[in-house]
Amino acid sequence: MASLHEQPAARQPSSAETLSAPEAQLPPLSAADFRTFNTLAVKMDYFHNHFRTTWTMLHTAATSNKRPQGMSIRQFLSEGLSFIQHLEAHHSIEENYFFPQLARKMPEFRGGKAELLRQHREIHKGMEGLQAYLRACRAGEVELQMSVLLEKLDSWGDVLWTHLDQEVKTLGAENMRRYWTLADMKGFMM
Repeated sequence: MASLHEQPAARQPSSAETLSAPEAQLPPLSAADFRTFNTLAVKMDYFHNHFRTTWTMLHTAATSNKRPQGMSIRQFLSEGLSFIQHLEAHHSIEENYFFPQLARKMPEFRGGKAELLRQHREIHKGMEGLQAYLRACRAGEVELQMSVLLEKLDSWGDVLWTHLDQEVKTLGAENMRRYWTLADMKGFMM
């Protein structure tokens, strides 16, 4: 038996105790709670699927050197420019309204070094180049060349697709529940 003067052996903290609150192991979610925590990811994926579809149409045309059947050059250029405008508006809403709300508790959305915001900046550089090219084609300043379009798309395609997937994953139930309560989630508007 240990005397009163002996120090008890130091207890090693469990792995759950050594993790910060957001990293701690959380209990399983019910199906209803999962849906609530996953709501923003589902909504974001809906918007992102539109961007994926349009990007794929543009990229397929550029790689095959052929516009979609029945689509005039003017329509094709308009689709590309609309894609840029919609993506620009989407990012503007995220950066000015949505991300600041999330940044209150989530480091993924804080400050200039946040990966998702860094990706936005890189995407916008590519968008500017694509937009300038498509506008020049529409104005008749240059002829549309699919090889040039492909270069413009490929210059930022990887970061765009990574971003579209990463943002949805970040808003997924397993991550959101680490920072927000069910009541918080019900108060989010998108």
